[in-house]
Amino acid sequence: MGFKSFHIGVLFRIAIICVTIAVLVYLIVIQGQYLAAIILTSILIFEIIELFRFTSIINRKLTHFLESIRYSDFSTSFTHDNKLGKSFKELNNSFNNVVEAFRKERGEKEEHLNYLNTVVQHVTTGLMSFDSDGNIGLMNSSAKRFLNAPHIKNIRELLEHNVTLYKKLKEMKPGEKALIRIDTDMNLATHATELKMKGQILKLVAFQNIHTELISKEVEAWQNLTKVLRHEIMNSITPIASLTGTLNSILSEDLKQLDNGTFEMESETLSDLQDGLQTIENRSKGLVKFVDAYRDYTSIPQPKFTQIKVQDLFDRISQLLRHELNEFGIDFQIKILNPQLEITADKELMEMVLINLLKNSREALNNTQNPVIELISRRADDLRVIIEVKDNGPGIIPEALEKIFIPFYTTKKTGSGIGLALARQIMQLHHGLLSVKSEPNVNTVFTLRF
Repeated sequence: MGFKSFHIGVLFRIAIICVTIAVLVYLIVIQGQYLAAIILTSILIFEIIELFRFTSIINRKLTHFLESIRYSDFSTSFTHDNKLGKSFKELNNSFNNVVEAFRKERGEKEEHLNYLNTVVQHVTTGLMSFDSDGNIGLMNSSAKRFLNAPHIKNIRELLEHNVTLYKKLKEMKPGEKALIRIDTDMNLATHATELKMKGQILKLVAFQNIHTELISKEVEAWQNLTKVLRHEIMNSITPIASLTGTLNSILSEDLKQLDNGTFEMESETLSDLQDGLQTIENRSKGLVKFVDAYRDYTSIPQPKFTQIKVQDLFDRISQLLRHELNEFGIDFQIKILNPQLEITADKELMEMVLINLLKNSREALNNTQNPVIELISRRADDLRVIIEVKDNGPGIIPEALEKIFIPFYTTKKTGSGIGLALARQIMQLHHGLLSVKSEPNVNTVFTLRF
């Protein structure tokens, strides 16, 4: 209607309504003209409707604005009613600014999403997400290549290619890691996690082909093992072979045959033979002991998992070793920061690991003043249970830290080099980790992470 102010428009319409009501009253009460009153009543109703429509402009504008935001329609412009006054012009400008901000935000998010999608598609790590029904939401190029399944929509389709792979993906728990063999040239290290999106739980699995790394580590492990085996066997076989030749020479030179067909030798020669045979026997026993240690390392039974309270496990270890440790003057301390801590493990194997670590600590403290061993249990930041065996002994030199878990490697004159390798293997069977940190002449800490 050309008004420059919304308020003037409202007041004008109210004034017309008031005039119409006054005329209506005059026609009915004074003039008694009911027909004209009926017509005027219709006009009054129209005027009221027009007033309602006019005052509803803001509501319609807000509705239009909110609908634009709801459906991401940022092409809308609010300018058609700027003539209704300064307040309407400011309101329209505010709406347009908000819409423009949303438009820019969406553009930036789309650019960021495209960037992330490009990165995800080009990383060498395979990524795949799927819901509880197996429907795949994300599968990048590396995952398609690793799984040899470029067009699958549901992980059930993997049953046609690799049943083991399908079962493993379906059963993997959040935080679980696994090694899945696809073929002779593909060994996938997988790690699963969960995330929630739009109220739905999704499982995200990362794949990494570590076939080359496995081959490299396998070769390195065999080389290390071969070196140790060669060293131990040569240490036993060389003196045996040498002594055998020496004894044979002694018999050839000092053993005399008498006329009656009997043999005799000097007492000194007999003593040399006895010493040589005793040495051969000792070295043979050492070689048998070494083979028995190798057999122990390669024949660990599968764990029988049960729920174990750490408090009960420590009490049992204390009963077995406290007397022995006290005899060596060692202050044996048990610290459980949470008495309710539990682990899922094989009780006997865990006792074997802890006893081995504690005996190693006891041997390391032979020449330490005020020796202390601490057996500690706590919960880590990631809520996993941690068990630590800590001593204040001389520590382990950095060069040895890298090798102490290699089978048959030992820094002790009487050690077999099996204990720590065996303990780490047991922890691996428990899907856990065994690690060590040592600061020479300060302390050494072996950590079991479940």
